[in-house]
Amino acid sequence: MQQFVNILIKIWEYFAANILTQPAYMIGFIVLLGYILEKKPIYESIAGFLKAVIGYMILIVGSNGLVSSFRPILAGLKTRFHLTATVIDPYFGQNAVTEGVVKTFGRTFGDVMLLLLFAFVFNILLVRFQKYTKLRAVFTTGNVQVQQSATAFWILLFCFPKMGRIEVLVVMGIILGLYWAVGSNLTIRYTQDLTDGGGFAVAHQQGFGIAFVSWLADKFKAHEKKVQKETKGLEDIELPGFLKIFNENMVATGILMLFFFGIIMLVLGRPYFNQLYVSTKGASGLAPNGSFLFYILTTSLSFAVNLAILQLGVRTFVGELTESFTGISDRLLPGSVPGIDVAATFAFGEPNAVTIGFLFGALGQFLAIAALLVLHSPTIIIAGFIPLFFDNAAFGVYANKRAGAKAAMLLPFISGLIQVFGAAFISSWIGLSKFGGYLGMFDWDTVWPFFTILMKFLGVVGIIAVIVILIAIPQLEYRHDPDNYFLMVTDYDKYKENMAKKTK
Repeated sequence: MQQFVNILIKIWEYFAANILTQPAYMIGFIVLLGYILEKKPIYESIAGFLKAVIGYMILIVGSNGLVSSFRPILAGLKTRFHLTATVIDPYFGQNAVTEGVVKTFGRTFGDVMLLLLFAFVFNILLVRFQKYTKLRAVFTTGNVQVQQSATAFWILLFCFPKMGRIEVLVVMGIILGLYWAVGSNLTIRYTQDLTDGGGFAVAHQQGFGIAFVSWLADKFKAHEKKVQKETKGLEDIELPGFLKIFNENMVATGILMLFFFGIIMLVLGRPYFNQLYVSTKGASGLAPNGSFLFYILTTSLSFAVNLAILQLGVRTFVGELTESFTGISDRLLPGSVPGIDVAATFAFGEPNAVTIGFLFGALGQFLAIAALLVLHSPTIIIAGFIPLFFDNAAFGVYANKRAGAKAAMLLPFISGLIQVFGAAFISSWIGLSKFGGYLGMFDWDTVWPFFTILMKFLGVVGIIAVIVILIAIPQLEYRHDPDNYFLMVTDYDKYKENMAKKTK
Protein backbone atom coordinates (compact mmCIF):
# COMPACT_ATOMS: atom_id res chain seq x y z
CA MET A 1 0.00 0.00 0.00
CA GLN A 2 2.79 2.43 0.94
CA GLN A 3 4.55 1.67 -2.35
CA PHE A 4 1.35 2.46 -4.28
CA VAL A 5 1.00 5.78 -2.41
CA ASN A 6 4.63 6.63 -3.20
CA ILE A 7 4.02 5.94 -6.89
CA LEU A 8 0.97 8.22 -6.87
CA ILE A 9 2.97 10.97 -5.16
CA LYS A 10 5.74 10.68 -7.77
CA ILE A 11 3.18 10.86 -10.60
CA TRP A 12 1.66 13.96 -9.00
CA GLU A 13 5.08 15.57 -8.51
CA TYR A 14 5.94 14.95 -12.17
CA PHE A 15 2.58 16.33 -13.36
CA ALA A 16 2.85 19.35 -11.03
CA ALA A 17 6.45 20.15 -12.02
CA ASN A 18 6.04 19.73 -15.78
CA ILE A 19 2.40 20.53 -16.57
CA LEU A 20 0.31 22.02 -13.76
CA THR A 21 2.80 24.72 -12.77
CA GLN A 22 3.88 25.37 -16.39
CA PRO A 23 0.98 27.40 -17.84
CA ALA A 24 1.98 26.86 -21.48
CA TYR A 25 1.82 23.08 -21.16
CA MET A 26 -1.23 23.21 -18.91
CA ILE A 27 -3.11 25.15 -21.60
CA GLY A 28 -1.74 22.82 -24.26
CA PHE A 29 -2.85 19.78 -22.22
CA ILE A 30 -6.36 21.23 -21.90
CA VAL A 31 -6.53 21.87 -25.66
CA LEU A 32 -5.28 18.35 -26.44
CA LEU A 33 -7.76 16.76 -24.02
CA GLY A 34 -10.60 18.88 -25.42
CA TYR A 35 -9.90 17.90 -29.02
CA ILE A 36 -9.57 14.21 -28.10
CA LEU A 37 -12.94 14.37 -26.33
CA GLU A 38 -14.38 16.00 -29.45
CA LYS A 39 -12.98 13.02 -31.42
CA LYS A 40 -10.90 15.25 -33.69
CA PRO A 41 -8.23 13.48 -35.80
CA ILE A 42 -5.02 12.95 -33.88
CA TYR A 43 -3.03 15.21 -36.21
CA GLU A 44 -5.50 18.09 -35.58
CA SER A 45 -5.34 17.47 -31.83
CA ILE A 46 -1.53 17.58 -31.85
CA ALA A 47 -1.54 20.68 -34.07
CA GLY A 48 -3.94 22.39 -31.64
CA PHE A 49 -1.71 21.38 -28.72
CA LEU A 50 1.36 22.85 -30.41
CA LYS A 51 -0.39 26.06 -31.44
CA ALA A 52 -1.70 26.60 -27.90
CA VAL A 53 1.70 25.92 -26.30
CA ILE A 54 3.54 28.15 -28.78
CA GLY A 55 0.96 30.92 -28.39
CA TYR A 56 1.24 30.82 -24.62
CA MET A 57 5.04 30.78 -24.88
CA ILE A 58 4.82 33.94 -27.00
CA LEU A 59 2.64 35.50 -24.30
CA ILE A 60 5.22 34.49 -21.67
CA VAL A 61 8.03 36.06 -23.73
CA GLY A 62 6.15 39.37 -23.75
CA SER A 63 5.15 39.10 -20.10
CA ASN A 64 8.63 38.12 -18.91
CA GLY A 65 10.14 40.85 -21.06
CA LEU A 66 8.00 43.45 -19.31
CA VAL A 67 8.82 42.10 -15.85
CA SER A 68 12.56 41.52 -16.35
CA SER A 69 13.06 44.95 -17.93
CA PHE A 70 11.18 47.02 -15.39
CA ARG A 71 11.30 45.12 -12.09
CA PRO A 72 14.99 46.14 -11.45
CA ILE A 73 14.11 49.78 -12.13
CA LEU A 74 11.37 49.88 -9.49
CA ALA A 75 13.35 47.72 -7.04
CA GLY A 76 16.25 50.14 -7.57
CA LEU A 77 14.34 52.83 -5.69
CA LYS A 78 14.85 50.69 -2.58
CA THR A 79 18.63 50.66 -3.11
CA ARG A 80 18.93 54.28 -4.24
CA PHE A 81 17.19 55.72 -1.18
CA HIS A 82 18.46 53.11 1.32
CA LEU A 83 14.96 52.05 2.32
CA THR A 84 14.22 49.02 4.45
CA ALA A 85 11.15 48.18 2.47
CA THR A 86 8.80 45.45 1.30
CA VAL A 87 8.49 44.87 -2.44
CA ILE A 88 4.94 43.99 -3.50
CA ASP A 89 5.51 41.40 -6.17
CA PRO A 90 4.34 37.74 -6.40
CA TYR A 91 7.87 36.40 -6.79
CA PHE A 92 9.26 38.51 -3.94
CA GLY A 93 6.28 37.30 -1.91
CA GLN A 94 6.96 33.65 -2.73
CA ASN A 95 10.65 34.08 -1.84
CA ALA A 96 9.67 35.72 1.47
CA VAL A 97 7.50 32.73 2.40
CA THR A 98 10.22 30.28 1.34
CA GLU A 99 12.77 32.06 3.53
CA GLY A 100 10.53 32.69 6.51
CA VAL A 101 8.28 29.64 6.86
CA VAL A 102 10.99 27.44 8.42
CA LYS A 103 12.32 30.19 10.71
CA THR A 104 8.91 31.41 11.83
CA PHE A 105 6.74 28.29 11.92
CA GLY A 106 9.15 25.38 11.60
CA ARG A 107 7.31 24.09 8.50
CA THR A 108 8.67 23.12 5.07
CA PHE A 109 7.84 24.78 1.76
CA GLY A 110 7.17 21.34 0.30
CA ASP A 111 3.74 21.39 1.94
CA VAL A 112 2.82 24.26 -0.38
CA MET A 113 2.74 21.90 -3.38
CA LEU A 114 0.46 19.50 -1.49
CA LEU A 115 -1.78 22.45 -0.65
CA LEU A 116 -1.89 23.31 -4.36
CA LEU A 117 -3.01 19.74 -5.14
CA PHE A 118 -5.79 19.81 -2.52
CA ALA A 119 -7.04 23.21 -3.72
CA PHE A 120 -6.87 22.36 -7.45
CA VAL A 121 -8.79 19.08 -7.05
CA PHE A 122 -11.38 20.87 -4.91
CA ASN A 123 -11.74 23.59 -7.58
CA ILE A 124 -12.49 20.92 -10.22
CA LEU A 125 -15.03 19.20 -7.94
CA LEU A 126 -16.78 22.51 -7.28
CA VAL A 127 -17.16 23.08 -11.03
CA ARG A 128 -18.21 19.47 -11.65
CA PHE A 129 -21.11 19.91 -9.23
CA GLN A 130 -22.04 23.35 -10.53
CA LYS A 131 -25.74 22.48 -10.39
CA TYR A 132 -25.38 23.07 -6.65
CA THR A 133 -22.30 25.31 -6.37
CA LYS A 134 -23.12 27.60 -9.36
CA LEU A 135 -19.37 27.73 -10.14
CA ARG A 136 -18.29 27.63 -13.78
CA ALA A 137 -14.51 28.34 -14.02
CA VAL A 138 -11.48 26.07 -13.63
CA PHE A 139 -8.34 27.89 -12.48
CA THR A 140 -5.51 26.82 -14.83
CA THR A 141 -2.74 29.38 -14.20
CA GLY A 142 -0.23 27.15 -12.42
CA ASN A 143 2.52 29.65 -11.64
CA VAL A 144 -0.05 31.89 -9.96
CA GLN A 145 -1.38 28.91 -7.99
CA VAL A 146 2.10 28.28 -6.56
CA GLN A 147 2.45 31.93 -5.47
CA GLN A 148 -1.00 32.00 -3.88
CA SER A 149 -0.57 28.62 -2.19
CA ALA A 150 2.61 29.95 -0.55
CA THR A 151 1.00 33.12 0.80
CA ALA A 152 -2.20 31.31 1.85
CA PHE A 153 -0.07 28.70 3.67
CA TRP A 154 1.65 31.50 5.61
CA ILE A 155 -1.62 33.27 6.43
CA LEU A 156 -3.24 30.14 7.88
CA LEU A 157 -0.14 29.36 9.97
CA PHE A 158 -0.16 32.96 11.21
CA CYS A 159 -3.79 32.57 12.29
CA PHE A 160 -3.34 29.02 13.68
CA PRO A 161 0.37 28.40 14.39
CA LYS A 162 -0.35 25.17 16.29
CA MET A 163 -2.61 23.64 13.64
CA GLY A 164 -1.42 20.21 12.49
CA ARG A 165 -0.07 19.49 9.03
CA ILE A 166 -3.12 17.60 7.72
CA GLU A 167 -5.54 20.15 9.18
CA VAL A 168 -3.63 23.00 7.49
CA LEU A 169 -3.74 21.23 4.12
CA VAL A 170 -7.43 20.38 4.37
CA VAL A 171 -8.63 23.74 5.72
CA MET A 172 -6.62 25.94 3.38
CA GLY A 173 -7.18 23.51 0.50
CA ILE A 174 -10.91 24.12 0.88
CA ILE A 175 -10.57 27.90 1.30
CA LEU A 176 -8.06 28.33 -1.53
CA GLY A 177 -9.97 26.00 -3.88
CA LEU A 178 -13.10 28.02 -3.20
CA TYR A 179 -11.25 31.29 -3.75
CA TRP A 180 -9.91 30.08 -7.11
CA ALA A 181 -13.33 28.91 -8.24
CA VAL A 182 -15.24 31.94 -6.93
CA GLY A 183 -12.70 34.59 -7.97
CA SER A 184 -12.43 33.36 -11.55
CA ASN A 185 -16.20 32.78 -11.70
CA LEU A 186 -16.78 36.44 -10.79
CA THR A 187 -14.93 37.54 -13.94
CA ILE A 188 -16.99 35.50 -16.41
CA ARG A 189 -19.76 37.99 -17.12
CA TYR A 190 -17.42 40.94 -17.54
CA THR A 191 -14.87 38.99 -19.59
CA GLN A 192 -17.54 37.59 -21.90
CA ASP A 193 -18.74 41.16 -22.48
CA LEU A 194 -15.18 42.39 -23.07
CA THR A 195 -14.25 39.60 -25.50
CA ASP A 196 -17.71 39.22 -27.11
CA GLY A 197 -18.04 35.62 -25.97
CA GLY A 198 -14.35 34.70 -25.82
CA GLY A 199 -15.18 31.67 -23.71
CA PHE A 200 -12.72 32.13 -20.86
CA ALA A 201 -12.48 33.65 -17.40
CA VAL A 202 -9.56 35.37 -15.67
CA ALA A 203 -7.63 33.18 -13.23
CA HIS A 204 -4.94 35.39 -11.80
CA GLN A 205 -4.61 37.60 -8.73
CA GLN A 206 -7.47 40.07 -9.15
CA GLY A 207 -10.71 38.16 -9.83
CA PHE A 208 -12.59 40.01 -7.09
CA GLY A 209 -10.88 43.21 -8.24
CA ILE A 210 -12.11 42.85 -11.84
CA ALA A 211 -15.65 42.25 -10.61
CA PHE A 212 -15.46 45.21 -8.21
CA VAL A 213 -13.95 47.60 -10.78
CA SER A 214 -16.50 46.52 -13.43
CA TRP A 215 -19.35 46.99 -10.96
CA LEU A 216 -18.06 50.46 -10.05
CA ALA A 217 -17.65 51.30 -13.73
CA ASP A 218 -21.30 50.40 -14.34
CA LYS A 219 -22.33 52.69 -11.45
CA PHE A 220 -20.08 55.41 -12.85
CA LYS A 221 -21.70 55.10 -16.28
CA ALA A 222 -25.20 55.15 -14.77
CA HIS A 223 -24.35 58.37 -12.93
CA GLU A 224 -22.96 59.96 -16.10
CA LYS A 225 -26.16 59.04 -17.91
CA LYS A 226 -28.29 60.42 -15.09
CA VAL A 227 -26.61 63.83 -15.22
CA GLN A 228 -26.78 63.68 -19.04
CA LYS A 229 -23.05 63.59 -19.63
CA GLU A 230 -21.72 61.83 -22.71
CA THR A 231 -19.58 58.79 -21.89
CA LYS A 232 -16.55 58.64 -24.17
CA GLY A 233 -14.17 55.71 -24.36
CA LEU A 234 -10.48 56.18 -25.02
CA GLU A 235 -11.11 55.01 -28.57
CA ASP A 236 -13.61 57.87 -29.10
CA ILE A 237 -11.26 60.68 -28.09
CA GLU A 238 -9.90 62.60 -31.06
CA LEU A 239 -6.85 64.60 -30.02
CA PRO A 240 -6.09 67.92 -31.75
CA GLY A 241 -2.96 68.92 -33.66
CA PHE A 242 0.33 67.22 -32.79
CA LEU A 243 -1.43 65.29 -30.00
CA LYS A 244 -2.92 63.07 -32.71
CA ILE A 245 0.25 60.99 -32.47
CA PHE A 246 -1.22 59.58 -29.22
CA ASN A 247 -4.05 58.01 -31.22
CA GLU A 248 -1.52 55.43 -32.43
CA ASN A 249 -1.19 52.84 -29.66
CA MET A 250 2.51 51.96 -30.07
CA VAL A 251 3.54 55.60 -30.36
CA ALA A 252 1.46 56.60 -27.33
CA THR A 253 2.84 53.70 -25.27
CA GLY A 254 6.42 54.48 -26.29
CA ILE A 255 6.17 58.19 -25.44
CA LEU A 256 4.36 57.69 -22.13
CA MET A 257 6.75 54.95 -20.98
CA LEU A 258 9.74 57.06 -22.00
CA PHE A 259 8.41 59.87 -19.82
CA PHE A 260 7.45 57.61 -16.90
CA PHE A 261 10.46 55.29 -16.73
CA GLY A 262 12.85 57.92 -18.07
CA ILE A 263 12.29 60.07 -14.97
CA ILE A 264 12.76 57.11 -12.63
CA MET A 265 15.93 55.99 -14.43
CA LEU A 266 17.38 59.50 -14.30
CA VAL A 267 16.67 59.60 -10.55
CA LEU A 268 18.42 56.25 -10.08
CA GLY A 269 21.38 57.49 -12.11
CA ARG A 270 23.92 55.87 -14.41
CA PRO A 271 26.02 54.25 -11.61
CA TYR A 272 23.06 52.10 -10.50
CA PHE A 273 22.61 50.62 -13.98
CA ASN A 274 26.38 50.12 -14.40
CA GLN A 275 26.37 48.20 -11.11
CA LEU A 276 23.30 46.23 -12.26
CA TYR A 277 25.23 45.24 -15.41
CA VAL A 278 28.07 43.87 -13.28
CA SER A 279 25.84 42.09 -10.73
CA THR A 280 23.77 40.38 -13.46
CA LYS A 281 26.88 39.56 -15.55
CA GLY A 282 25.59 41.57 -18.47
CA ALA A 283 22.06 40.13 -18.43
CA SER A 284 20.61 43.57 -17.68
CA GLY A 285 21.86 47.03 -16.85
CA LEU A 286 24.13 49.42 -18.73
CA ALA A 287 27.61 48.49 -19.92
CA PRO A 288 30.37 50.85 -18.64
CA ASN A 289 30.95 52.34 -22.09
CA GLY A 290 27.27 52.41 -23.12
CA SER A 291 25.16 55.50 -23.78
CA PHE A 292 22.84 56.23 -20.85
CA LEU A 293 20.51 58.23 -23.14
CA PHE A 294 20.02 55.35 -25.58
CA TYR A 295 19.78 52.83 -22.72
CA ILE A 296 16.83 54.82 -21.32
CA LEU A 297 15.30 55.08 -24.80
CA THR A 298 15.71 51.36 -25.56
CA THR A 299 14.40 50.20 -22.18
CA SER A 300 11.37 52.47 -22.29
CA LEU A 301 10.42 51.60 -25.85
CA SER A 302 10.78 47.88 -25.09
CA PHE A 303 7.54 48.25 -23.09
CA ALA A 304 5.62 48.75 -26.35
CA VAL A 305 7.53 45.89 -27.99
CA ASN A 306 6.82 43.39 -25.23
CA LEU A 307 3.20 44.46 -25.01
CA ALA A 308 2.79 43.79 -28.75
CA ILE A 309 4.43 40.36 -28.33
CA LEU A 310 2.10 39.57 -25.43
CA GLN A 311 -0.97 40.47 -27.47
CA LEU A 312 0.23 38.32 -30.40
CA GLY A 313 0.56 35.36 -28.03
CA VAL A 314 -2.99 35.87 -26.79
CA ARG A 315 -4.41 35.91 -30.31
CA THR A 316 -2.48 32.71 -31.10
CA PHE A 317 -3.71 30.47 -28.29
CA VAL A 318 -7.10 31.82 -27.16
CA GLY A 319 -8.92 30.64 -30.30
CA GLU A 320 -7.61 27.08 -29.88
CA LEU A 321 -8.46 27.07 -26.18
CA THR A 322 -12.01 28.32 -26.71
CA GLU A 323 -12.75 25.86 -29.50
CA SER A 324 -11.25 22.82 -27.75
CA PHE A 325 -12.70 23.49 -24.32
CA THR A 326 -16.16 22.66 -25.62
CA GLY A 327 -15.05 19.02 -25.59
CA ILE A 328 -14.22 19.23 -21.90
CA SER A 329 -17.31 21.24 -21.02
CA ASP A 330 -19.61 18.89 -22.95
CA ARG A 331 -18.24 15.65 -21.53
CA LEU A 332 -16.42 16.30 -18.24
CA LEU A 333 -17.29 19.73 -16.88
CA PRO A 334 -20.53 20.86 -18.58
CA GLY A 335 -21.19 24.58 -18.64
CA SER A 336 -17.65 25.52 -17.62
CA VAL A 337 -14.88 27.76 -18.96
CA PRO A 338 -11.11 27.79 -18.40
CA GLY A 339 -9.66 30.49 -16.18
CA ILE A 340 -6.45 31.85 -17.73
CA ASP A 341 -3.86 34.61 -17.26
CA VAL A 342 -5.20 38.17 -16.99
CA ALA A 343 -2.81 39.20 -19.77
CA ALA A 344 -5.17 37.47 -22.21
CA THR A 345 -7.61 40.35 -21.79
CA PHE A 346 -5.17 42.96 -23.12
CA ALA A 347 -5.75 41.96 -26.74
CA PHE A 348 -9.51 42.61 -26.56
CA GLY A 349 -9.90 46.11 -25.15
CA GLU A 350 -8.84 49.51 -26.46
CA PRO A 351 -5.01 49.18 -26.70
CA ASN A 352 -4.33 52.55 -25.01
CA ALA A 353 -6.46 51.46 -22.04
CA VAL A 354 -3.61 49.14 -21.00
CA THR A 355 -1.15 52.04 -20.85
CA ILE A 356 -3.61 54.45 -19.22
CA GLY A 357 -4.59 51.91 -16.56
CA PHE A 358 -0.95 51.23 -15.78
CA LEU A 359 0.01 54.91 -15.54
CA PHE A 360 -2.89 55.98 -13.33
CA GLY A 361 -2.42 52.92 -11.13
CA ALA A 362 1.24 53.89 -10.80
CA LEU A 363 0.25 57.44 -9.83
CA GLY A 364 -1.98 56.05 -7.09
CA GLN A 365 0.74 53.73 -5.83
CA PHE A 366 3.41 56.43 -5.73
CA LEU A 367 1.15 58.87 -3.89
CA ALA A 368 0.31 56.15 -1.36
CA ILE A 369 4.01 55.32 -0.89
CA ALA A 370 4.73 59.03 -0.31
CA ALA A 371 1.97 59.06 2.33
CA LEU A 372 3.59 56.08 4.09
CA LEU A 373 6.90 57.95 4.17
CA VAL A 374 5.31 61.14 5.51
CA LEU A 375 3.38 59.21 8.17
CA HIS A 376 6.51 57.24 9.20
CA SER A 377 4.85 53.90 8.52
CA PRO A 378 6.73 50.95 10.06
CA THR A 379 6.54 49.26 6.65
CA ILE A 380 7.49 51.12 3.49
CA ILE A 381 6.24 49.59 0.24
CA ILE A 382 8.22 49.46 -2.99
CA ALA A 383 6.10 49.21 -6.13
CA GLY A 384 6.50 45.86 -7.85
CA PHE A 385 5.97 45.80 -11.58
CA ILE A 386 3.52 42.87 -11.65
CA PRO A 387 0.84 44.45 -9.39
CA LEU A 388 1.58 47.85 -10.90
CA PHE A 389 0.97 46.63 -14.43
CA PHE A 390 -1.14 43.47 -14.51
CA ASP A 391 -3.74 44.61 -11.97
CA ASN A 392 -4.13 48.18 -13.09
CA ALA A 393 -3.77 47.69 -16.84
CA ALA A 394 -6.55 45.09 -16.69
CA PHE A 395 -8.71 47.43 -14.61
CA GLY A 396 -8.16 50.12 -17.23
CA VAL A 397 -9.29 47.77 -20.02
CA TYR A 398 -12.46 46.65 -18.21
CA ALA A 399 -13.33 50.14 -16.96
CA ASN A 400 -12.92 51.71 -20.40
CA LYS A 401 -15.10 49.02 -21.98
CA ARG A 402 -17.92 49.57 -19.49
CA ALA A 403 -17.75 53.28 -18.66
CA GLY A 404 -15.23 55.07 -20.86
CA ALA A 405 -12.06 57.08 -20.46
CA LYS A 406 -12.76 58.74 -17.09
CA ALA A 407 -13.40 55.39 -15.41
CA ALA A 408 -10.26 53.97 -17.06
CA MET A 409 -8.26 56.68 -15.29
CA LEU A 410 -10.03 56.98 -11.95
CA LEU A 411 -10.53 53.31 -11.03
CA PRO A 412 -6.91 52.16 -11.60
CA PHE A 413 -5.79 55.22 -9.59
CA ILE A 414 -7.97 54.10 -6.66
CA SER A 415 -6.60 50.58 -7.11
CA GLY A 416 -3.05 51.91 -6.80
CA LEU A 417 -3.86 53.52 -3.44
CA ILE A 418 -5.53 50.33 -2.19
CA GLN A 419 -2.62 48.12 -3.29
CA VAL A 420 -0.05 50.04 -1.26
CA PHE A 421 -2.10 50.71 1.89
CA GLY A 422 -3.53 47.18 1.91
CA ALA A 423 -0.12 45.56 1.38
CA ALA A 424 1.52 47.73 4.06
CA PHE A 425 -1.14 46.69 6.58
CA ILE A 426 -1.26 42.95 5.90
CA SER A 427 2.47 42.34 5.30
CA SER A 428 3.35 44.11 8.57
CA TRP A 429 0.66 42.35 10.59
CA ILE A 430 1.36 38.78 9.45
CA GLY A 431 5.15 39.26 9.59
CA LEU A 432 6.11 38.89 5.93
CA SER A 433 7.43 42.46 5.62
CA LYS A 434 10.62 41.60 7.52
CA PHE A 435 11.48 39.07 4.81
CA GLY A 436 11.29 41.78 2.14
CA GLY A 437 8.32 40.77 0.03
CA TYR A 438 4.58 40.28 -0.18
CA LEU A 439 2.37 39.01 -3.03
CA GLY A 440 0.76 42.44 -3.27
CA MET A 441 -1.88 41.92 -5.97
CA PHE A 442 -5.32 43.52 -5.57
CA ASP A 443 -7.24 40.57 -4.07
CA TRP A 444 -4.39 39.93 -1.65
CA ASP A 445 -4.50 43.54 -0.45
CA THR A 446 -8.28 43.53 0.09
CA VAL A 447 -10.09 40.17 0.22
CA TRP A 448 -7.37 38.19 1.96
CA PRO A 449 -6.69 40.74 4.72
CA PHE A 450 -10.43 40.55 5.47
CA PHE A 451 -10.27 36.74 5.58
CA THR A 452 -7.20 36.94 7.82
CA ILE A 453 -8.98 39.22 10.30
CA LEU A 454 -11.93 36.82 10.49
CA MET A 455 -9.76 33.75 11.06
CA LYS A 456 -7.32 35.41 13.49
CA PHE A 457 -9.93 36.89 15.80
CA LEU A 458 -12.78 34.39 15.44
CA GLY A 459 -10.75 31.18 15.23
CA VAL A 460 -12.69 28.19 13.89
CA VAL A 461 -15.80 30.38 13.59
CA GLY A 462 -13.75 32.64 11.32
CA ILE A 463 -12.81 29.69 9.08
CA ILE A 464 -16.47 28.74 8.80
CA ALA A 465 -17.40 32.38 8.07
CA VAL A 466 -14.85 32.60 5.22
CA ILE A 467 -16.12 29.35 3.68
CA VAL A 468 -19.76 30.44 3.99
CA ILE A 469 -19.01 33.82 2.37
CA LEU A 470 -17.25 32.19 -0.58
CA ILE A 471 -20.03 29.62 -1.05
CA ALA A 472 -22.69 32.35 -0.90
CA ILE A 473 -21.19 34.64 -3.58
CA PRO A 474 -21.99 32.48 -6.65
CA GLN A 475 -25.43 31.67 -5.20
CA LEU A 476 -26.19 35.40 -5.01
CA GLU A 477 -24.85 35.90 -8.54
CA TYR A 478 -27.12 33.13 -9.81
CA ARG A 479 -30.20 34.48 -8.05
CA HIS A 480 -29.61 37.91 -9.57
CA ASP A 481 -30.27 36.50 -13.08
CA PRO A 482 -30.99 32.74 -13.06
CA ASP A 483 -32.25 32.65 -16.65
CA ASN A 484 -29.01 33.98 -18.13
CA TYR A 485 -26.42 32.87 -15.57
CA PHE A 486 -25.36 29.65 -17.33
CA LEU A 487 -26.47 30.87 -20.76
CA MET A 488 -23.66 33.44 -20.90
CA VAL A 489 -21.26 30.46 -21.01
CA THR A 490 -23.20 27.90 -23.01
CA ASP A 491 -24.77 30.18 -25.67
CA TYR A 492 -23.38 33.71 -25.61
CA ASP A 493 -25.30 34.87 -28.70
CA LYS A 494 -28.61 33.93 -27.08
CA TYR A 495 -27.44 35.61 -23.86
CA LYS A 496 -26.74 38.83 -25.81
CA GLU A 497 -30.21 38.70 -27.36
CA ASN A 498 -31.82 38.35 -23.93
CA MET A 499 -29.79 41.21 -22.47
CA ALA A 500 -30.65 43.45 -25.45
CA LYS A 501 -34.36 42.80 -24.83
CA LYS A 502 -33.93 43.71 -21.15
CA THR A 503 -32.40 47.09 -21.95
CA LYS A 504 -35.15 48.13 -24.36
